[in-house]
Parts: sequence; C-alpha cells; structure tokens
Amino acid sequence: MSVIEVNKLTKDYGHGRGVFDVSAHVNEGECFGFLGPNGAGKSTTIRHLMGFSKPQSGTAAIDGKDCWEYSAELQREVGYLPGEIALPSGMTGTQFLKMQMKMRGVTDASYLEKLLETFDLDPDIGLKQMSLGTKRKLAVVTAFMHDPRILILDEPTSGLDPIMQEIFIEYILEEKKRGKTIFLSSHIFHEVDASCDRIAIIKDGKIVSEFDPEILKKESDKIYRVTFHEKKQWKEFTSHTYHFTSVNERKLRARIQLKNREITPFLADISQYHITDFTEFPFSLEDYFMQFYHEDKIFEGVK
Repeated sequence: MSVIEVNKLTKDYGHGRGVFDVSAHVNEGECFGFLGPNGAGKSTTIRHLMGFSKPQSGTAAIDGKDCWEYSAELQREVGYLPGEIALPSGMTGTQFLKMQMKMRGVTDASYLEKLLETFDLDPDIGLKQMSLGTKRKLAVVTAFMHDPRILILDEPTSGLDPIMQEIFIEYILEEKKRGKTIFLSSHIFHEVDASCDRIAIIKDGKIVSEFDPEILKKESDKIYRVTFHEKKQWKEFTSHTYHFTSVNERKLRARIQLKNREITPFLADISQYHITDFTEFPFSLEDYFMQFYHEDKIFEGVK
C-alpha cells in the first residue's frame, strides 16, 4: 500500500480553477515531484492532503487514513511546509520554536539544533524583523523539527538564496536515505530533477504526464543546435519537416529535437551544408516539460 494516495481527486472552484480527477501515489521512502506553474493545482492538491479542504469527489489518504476525516491526527504526524508563510509578529524565532515544540510534544531539542546548524539559522531575532529568506528557513526548521517520517512540501525553496536551495536539496536527499516519504511540489526544474524518484506534471488542474526521470533521460529525444555559414542554406534547411524547437535568422541558427530513428537521416542532410557550429544538448526535464506548456516562458531558468 502506498503511504500517500490521491485517487480521482476533484475540487472545482469554477472558471477552470481547481483540480480535476487527479490521481497520484507515493511509496514508502520515495520522493515524488509535483511539477507545474503557479495556478496549476499543486497547492490545491496539498491542501487536500493536509485535510484543509474537503474533496468534491475522490479521496486523499495518508497511511490508509482519509485526510479529511483524520486531519487532526495526520497533521500531528506529517512535516508540512506551506507555500506561503504567515508568522506571528510579537515574538522572536526562538520563542516561536519553543511554542511549536510544546505544541508537538517535542522534548529532545537535539534534532532541532542540528536543523538550525544545517540551515544556518539564528532564531533569536524578532519575527517581524526577519527577512523573507530567514522566515523561510524558520518555516523549514519548524516543519522538520519533530523528525517526521512523511514530508509534504509546497514550493519548499521559494525565498531561499541559491546556496541555501542547494543545502535544502542535499538535506532532502539525506532524508530520503533515512527512509522518509516525501511529496514535493515545485516549479523549479533543478529542485525536482535533483531530488525526485518520480515526477508528475500538472497542467490546468490535470496530470498530463507521470514518469521516472532516469528512464526519461535514457529514452529521451536528442537535441542539436546547428549554425550555418550562409543564409540561403539556413533557409533551405529550416524548410525541412524536422521538429524545430527554435530558429534564429539573425544568427543563422536552428535547434532541432530528434527521435533516435531520425538521427541518421538528419546527419546525412546536415552534411550537405556549410556548418560553422554543431552542438548536441542533453534532453532535460525542462525540455520535456515545455512540450506540454508550448514553450511558455513562465518558468524559472527558462532561456
């Protein structure tokens, strides 16, 4: 049985907003990536997993327990990191952590101290005076302080600087080695690609693909960038029926995505031209994702 199970989950907020017939599962010790832009339905799915929202149809369950019916029990057990952080302003970070420890019944602070060191967090300042990045680190520490075996993370590195993002990814990989089960929602390709065993792409509230990233890399198409010496040859080549992901007339350049069976005829075609540059690019998670989002330039790291 899966540790986390979403089955035909639907919540329709109207005007195309919500989630529609979403199904996903996370096995024990697995990190599952939920990839999509803001508004795609990631946070709505997580709100149902945390028992904050009741499905119109379908179910969400953790450890075989319905997330709505057993919400209070599951919320005590799960480590939850929300996408948007709201903290009380009238206390310090240290006071806030002590309050959270008391609420969760945490009596041993050794794991908390380890987290503070890992994420380089000095909590002894007012929450109101904290920067966005510091608040985010405090939220991370708070979510993990009771050493939960199940983590549900919504845009976990949002607000963290690049160095701290890498530290977070390293931490997730270590937690996975310890057997933690992780549901990670994100729009950052590198974060998902580096940490997740399986990935689902969500678009307009529906899952459009689910895959193993390692298998995708092995079986994926090839991408080549070709630069021509003459404009006439560039025009002739770009009139072919290959799948061009981009063409640049000013630079006399074209970028082509090919399936394995197309590579030999492509090389035969290209040998007839005067080429000034020929580069092969590894097929990436971003390339695969953009097939579903039609090259919309809305994602972090897109060029």
